[in-house]
Amino acid sequence: MPSVETARGPVDTAALGRTLMHEHVFFLNTENVQNYGIGAWWDEQERVADAVAKLKELAGRGITTIADPTVWGLGRYIPRIKRIAELVPELNIIVATGVYTYNDLPFQFIYRGPETLLGGPDPMIDNFCRDLMEGIADTGVRAAFLKCAVHTQGLTPGVRRVLLAVAATHRETGAPITVHTDAETRNGRQVVEVLAKEGVDLGKVVIGHVGDSNDLDYLKSLADTGAILGMDRFGLDLLNPMADRVATIAALCEQGYADRMVLSHDTSCYSDWFGPDPETARGVAPNWVYTHISDDVLPALREKGVTEAQIDQMLVENPRRYFTW
Repeated sequence: MPSVETARGPVDTAALGRTLMHEHVFFLNTENVQNYGIGAWWDEQERVADAVAKLKELAGRGITTIADPTVWGLGRYIPRIKRIAELVPELNIIVATGVYTYNDLPFQFIYRGPETLLGGPDPMIDNFCRDLMEGIADTGVRAAFLKCAVHTQGLTPGVRRVLLAVAATHRETGAPITVHTDAETRNGRQVVEVLAKEGVDLGKVVIGHVGDSNDLDYLKSLADTGAILGMDRFGLDLLNPMADRVATIAALCEQGYADRMVLSHDTSCYSDWFGPDPETARGVAPNWVYTHISDDVLPALREKGVTEAQIDQMLVENPRRYFTW
């Protein structure tokens, strides 16, 4: 049977079970921690213990896998993720490779690669391929999917180059792709257009965060390309209330799109984006926790007529198909 790499090693894709396709364990910049967190607001042992408790609670709801799209630019640090994965054996954590930027490239890539000062092949492609095929640094953990972002700024030169490097890596390895997009500007259309032109199998692409939109025409236009809709920000009610997100998914299920949607929260155990206090984000988004889908969203979907088979399609079958490569 095909297998997928996780933070604890390969797992049979048939054993992934219910999978949340866009969850971060930490949003945590290493430079921020090293320079300003240690001795102040960052306690490694406390934060690891807290993450373990939260992930065990999630696993207790019957979720057996999360896909963590934390890459360069979001603070990926695999030794910590590996340690946590070993402490939560009931949950698989699938990690990603890529670069996350809304505009410019990291300086390490600005002067190397196509149409740069030094020219040559794009070093991002080699980095991504190594993470996928050999492992990340010396951790022994291999990434299993690619991640990039196209935000409100659109396809800036830096963003386009990352997207093209992701597409090239997909062509070389077959690895699936998740792209952060902006629902308000409907730029998922740009993403599928570029990726299709680059020879990417759109059935292996999650268009992230389109669940922030209730525009059925927009959503169906993306799904009709074969791409997967990331209904993956449950709990961020300030962007789109739960009732509206649920109604949109129910309408799409009724029209035959359950095989092209995945569910998630896009939350984390801890984020340094909102300051040292881990509860700051909860003040504006109290439902933005790992258990919201299990406790609140699934019952609401059932009330709207979404069947158990459709729920399993979105939580089990679609992730399994995505990670079979």
